[in-house]
Amino acid sequence: MRFRSLHRAAQAIAALGAALALALAAVGPATPARAATPPLPDLNITGTYVTGVSSGGFMATQLQVAYSGTFDGAGIFAAGPYDCGQGHVIKFVTCDLGLGVGDLERQAEDWTAEGRIDPVSNLAGKPVYTYHGYLDPVVNPLVSRAGVDFYEHFGADVTYHDRDPAGHSWPTPDGVVPCALTLPPFLNDCHDDPQREMLTAWLGTVNPRNTGTPQGDLTYFDQNRYVPGGSARSLSMDSTGQLYVPPACANGAPCKLVVALHGCLSAQQLLGTAFAEKGNLDTYADTNNLVVLYPQAVSSVWPVNPQGCWDWFGYTGSDYAVRSAPQMTAIVNMVHALGA
Repeated sequence: MRFRSLHRAAQAIAALGAALALALAAVGPATPARAATPPLPDLNITGTYVTGVSSGGFMATQLQVAYSGTFDGAGIFAAGPYDCGQGHVIKFVTCDLGLGVGDLERQAEDWTAEGRIDPVSNLAGKPVYTYHGYLDPVVNPLVSRAGVDFYEHFGADVTYHDRDPAGHSWPTPDGVVPCALTLPPFLNDCHDDPQREMLTAWLGTVNPRNTGTPQGDLTYFDQNRYVPGGSARSLSMDSTGQLYVPPACANGAPCKLVVALHGCLSAQQLLGTAFAEKGNLDTYADTNNLVVLYPQAVSSVWPVNPQGCWDWFGYTGSDYAVRSAPQMTAIVNMVHALGA
């Protein structure tokens, strides 16, 4: 009964999201035109990390595993193990029951041997922070645990936060949704600071966040420059992305890069700059010399992606989880353009 109720809740959320996203797709995104946006700047990047929530959490895992030589650590919120979707969203049901993680581990080893992803041996010792709220109606606790098991199997240093009564969300001290709910903009206040925990797991020590006026600039950049073929919309990505750069990083100081991936129904097409402004990463960027890259997906009729999710189950093609994946290639191109 519990699993049926969880899936009914997830289906209701998906139906609501599909209706909202398709309506927005019909009128187009409220984001700057390509002609108004510059390329990414070349900065002094000394380390690269990736985090995300929901579909962005699954994408963050895909990036950490497929490009383990590029990313120094990961932060996974409300998501599960590598290639949980298995090429079809229906197969997520099996993964959602926490089954098959051994098969996913063997698949990753096979793909390493075939050269389709970076060596899984790179994951040994990499810091991975995983967050899951126990009131999440979309991602089952078992699938979150399977994600932890996957990373631990390959020797990653995993920190697992699963004690909050959080809904399906990105919990943040600046959240505007009560902790237990699953509602837009999915920025929940659970009276703690998971971002500080995550950054501490990655970096060892973290300076207190800036709770005043932001010191850096949140700007838009042209995503079309970095996607294979030059058309972001053909990959269900928006024409622009967002970038936060503190003054020290803009002036050439050595800085770490954090790639932050929104979830379904949470892109700028729907929520503007809410993820950046309330997500509690820019606040730490100001005081810890961090640059934060916010790539943007977008809802689309084709590829079939009505909720503006990142591709964690194959809507862009069968290679969505390996190095040749078009969305991951675009994001890694952005990372390299920034100087990483």
